[in-house]
Amino acid sequence: MASPDTLRQLLCDLGSHVRTQVLAARTSTSSEDLSAIAGVCTSDTIYAIDRVSEESISEWFEKFWPRDEPVQIVMEGVEDDDPLCFPAELTPEATKWKCILDPIDGTRCIMHDKRSAWMLAGIAPQRGDETRLSDIVAAAMTELPITKQWRSDQFSATRGGGVTTTATNVLDGTIHPLAPSPSQAREFQHGFAWVAKYFPEGRTLTSQIEELLWERVCQQKADESLAIFDDQYLSTGGAFYELLVGHDRMGADLRPLVFARLGLDSPMVCHPYDVSAALILEEAGLIYEHPLGGFPDAPLDTTTPITWVTWANPTLADQARPVLRDVLQQILG
Repeated sequence: MASPDTLRQLLCDLGSHVRTQVLAARTSTSSEDLSAIAGVCTSDTIYAIDRVSEESISEWFEKFWPRDEPVQIVMEGVEDDDPLCFPAELTPEATKWKCILDPIDGTRCIMHDKRSAWMLAGIAPQRGDETRLSDIVAAAMTELPITKQWRSDQFSATRGGGVTTTATNVLDGTIHPLAPSPSQAREFQHGFAWVAKYFPEGRTLTSQIEELLWERVCQQKADESLAIFDDQYLSTGGAFYELLVGHDRMGADLRPLVFARLGLDSPMVCHPYDVSAALILEEAGLIYEHPLGGFPDAPLDTTTPITWVTWANPTLADQARPVLRDVLQQILG
């Protein structure tokens, strides 16, 4: 079987291919056309720009994936009951690998040319329906930049092998190494830390959790204000990036817990493909976990809700982790 590092490089090549195709489509197509709704699947709304990346992924696997390493693809836009494999004539049972990916994580960002999107991918040995996020042995995330941006960053990792980071000049194709580092801050005050509340559903309850968390962590007094900055990146991959490069000290997505408390059955939550590159966080030394404890594990599918929190370093985690759990118990029950 292929080594984890070979798989990592393949996922990087896939991300670079998707980036090329998305940038070409963005140049030749208007924002209005790219933002048109192309369909709705179980996990999310599919926009026209998503179709560009999905088609480029199928094209790449047909041309470049090693035929002696057969793989099943799980991704947004492909329903779980209609498996996609390469070589195409195989069934999932005949494959060696299961690759979960998000062709464009942050569609709403890039189709309005506001902020980079990300192509995310992780791969694990095939164990059928039992294959889980914790089985992923290699992962990659590739930046899909907006029109005024010349640089695209790419992060990749293998389990136990650390992180590789490069920057590509999309104008001339040159590639340079990068050495980003998560924040080593000792406190949250005067830094960025956030809890996801991207959409109106559940925003009030989420804000109550967030406000109480920081009041207790920072031991706020009546005459003091909390200088903790909230910058939500409408992309899980983008949120991972902000943590990896040291911009953010904490990020959390509590939507499944909040929606369950409110009795909401909403697909607008984080799914396994959104966190398919989370191995990179772990290999970079960040603390990635479920807010109530343990690893936020799930099958490699497109529908399971995922709840997660990431701390930039152990000092910050030790300060806020027990408080967050107490606040969640108090507010959500």
